[in-house]
Amino acid sequence: MTAESFRADDEGATGVPSGPRGLLDILGVAAVLLDVNGRIALWSPHAEELFGYSAAEALGQYAAPLLVDEEHLDEVVQLFARVLTSGESWAGTFPIRHKNGDTRLVEFRNMRLQDDLGDWYALGIAADHSTVSRVEANLALSEQLVAQSPTGLALLDTELRYALVNPTIARMNGVPAEEHVGRRIHEVLPHLDPAPVEKLLREVLRTGTPIVDMYMAVETPATPHEERTYSVSFNRLVGPHGRILGVACSVVDVTERHRASKEAERSRRRLALIADASARVGTTLEVERTARELVDVTVPELADVAAVDVLDSVLSLRRPGAPDRGPELFRALAIKTEGPSDVADAADPTGRPAMYGEDRLVTECVHTGRPVSVPHVGPEDLLRIARNPEAAEHLRRAGVHSYLAVPLIARGEVLGALTLARTNKPLAFDEDDVLLAGELAARAAVSIDNARWYQSVRNSAVTLQRSLLPGQPAHSPGLEVAARYVPAHASSEVGGDWYDVIPLSGDKTALVVGDVMGSGIDAAATMGRLRTATCAFADLDLDPAEVLRHLDRITEGLEHYIATCLYAVYDPQRGECLMANAGHLPPVLVHAGGGPAELLELPSGAPLGVGGVTFETTRVPFGVGDRLVLYTDGLVETRHDPLDERIAALVALLEVNGRSLEDTCDRLLDAMRNPGDPDDVALLVARSRPPGGGAG
Repeated sequence: MTAESFRADDEGATGVPSGPRGLLDILGVAAVLLDVNGRIALWSPHAEELFGYSAAEALGQYAAPLLVDEEHLDEVVQLFARVLTSGESWAGTFPIRHKNGDTRLVEFRNMRLQDDLGDWYALGIAADHSTVSRVEANLALSEQLVAQSPTGLALLDTELRYALVNPTIARMNGVPAEEHVGRRIHEVLPHLDPAPVEKLLREVLRTGTPIVDMYMAVETPATPHEERTYSVSFNRLVGPHGRILGVACSVVDVTERHRASKEAERSRRRLALIADASARVGTTLEVERTARELVDVTVPELADVAAVDVLDSVLSLRRPGAPDRGPELFRALAIKTEGPSDVADAADPTGRPAMYGEDRLVTECVHTGRPVSVPHVGPEDLLRIARNPEAAEHLRRAGVHSYLAVPLIARGEVLGALTLARTNKPLAFDEDDVLLAGELAARAAVSIDNARWYQSVRNSAVTLQRSLLPGQPAHSPGLEVAARYVPAHASSEVGGDWYDVIPLSGDKTALVVGDVMGSGIDAAATMGRLRTATCAFADLDLDPAEVLRHLDRITEGLEHYIATCLYAVYDPQRGECLMANAGHLPPVLVHAGGGPAELLELPSGAPLGVGGVTFETTRVPFGVGDRLVLYTDGLVETRHDPLDERIAALVALLEVNGRSLEDTCDRLLDAMRNPGDPDDVALLVARSRPPGGGAG
């Protein structure tokens, strides 16, 4: 090996200095070759940068006098002689004199070389001591940061094989660091689907666009049978001259943070569900409607299937305190499924009673008053959930895998149960689900309890009201009559309206419509007293105004009650009606010969019970075929429409002739009244007919 060959190697195959290649260039490593006499035989470009002398100035010069201060000259000569004579390499730090006169520390490594002619040389590799120290510190720091980092760090080469991993990622994966190197991701993590991950990594390699904070759920050898969540970031690693080295990966275990975030989101959704239930459940005082609202809230947010079953004894208002043993008779009020399901075939038809044995879970729920939860349903559990084996088979086909029943408890009484099941949702019911279902059931139970008592009071009021009203109107000479009573939707409004048809002497008939200005059972009772009194005074064949005067005196004696009343007496012999009004809405007269219906303007008087009021009797012609319509305010009054417009609409409906009186009643109620109207209605329609004539 000659000095020329060293120069060729230092400058590159073409003799042109090559560009930076990495760490040696960062260190600025210089090469100096000395012959056996200590003369400089090779001087690299970095040597010129390090010592300040050009190759022309250095080549052929004795190295020691050129580069070393006189005080270190003997030591350098001895080191040089030892390297050449023994072949022993030497490395260390030595002070060197720069061309500009400065002295600087230089890291040296010296070794003996022999060329192809047998001549010996001493090769010195040198670098600035401060630069070497800085690089050593940086490398040590980088190594410690990587090794001690709590973040998992890995380098994948361009073939997506592990090239380097730190201890943290080795612990995360449960595989020693050395066993990562040269292997692909799926070879280290067998439970991970490699296709989507490797697709992302190749995209990062291709585009250089990093992926930051991507969540991945992975089961690793370190955590078998437990899926952990990791935040993963990928970025392309590029070396000098833009050469792509691979992909740098950083991994942080965020399982607990992810769980906390999911739990916070779950809590938020639960609070939203409770708030939704507060707004949507119990909007009406109807037991069935409240049950439907409850299942609508729970499906699909909490369960795939929901049903409300109430004890039949509760709906019948029998004595509370159901036995804690034996079978129970339930009545299904509502059921809902998320989409078509075989569960619907297994469910009890709504509104019909169904007996469940003591061993059934829903029976256990109402007997104990505590939730019954089966997180993972098996074949034997299905037999305890369903009413019979056939229903259990439907539940199996529907995929019921988790079951929960919570009691409906209001005012200390178990009313029934809310039963939930999951078919499509993969997770089983947990303790949080039990608490949430219990909260929803508790809120709904109060509404159901209120609704059942409301319906009981309403039924009592309606029953009393109907018992006090007349039955089918009696046959009256020369008169055809049809009547209707429609109770109010609200129990608190039932009870004040009445009608009556009273046969009188001389073939005459009294027609009465009244409205006690009160509500509930007390109003119904007051109405009964007034109706009885009206019948008694009618038998005396008094003038209508006189009858109202007597009724007014009676009503004055009733505390807190007044009433409106229209009293009319039809005389077929005279073809007329005598009418008196006590604050009631005017009747409508429809003439048989056609023409517009007529709203009769009668002196209205004051309601019964005001006292000291004079009533007037008005004579109204009422010929054969004429119709007279008497009604209470529940037929025409609404909260939003002017009363005169509603009465005008009623008059317009009556101008259509050719219908039976029964049809007329039905048509008026259908057109003028809406379901749920808050007031009851009494309606009486009479039509005169020739003596001996049939019904028209």
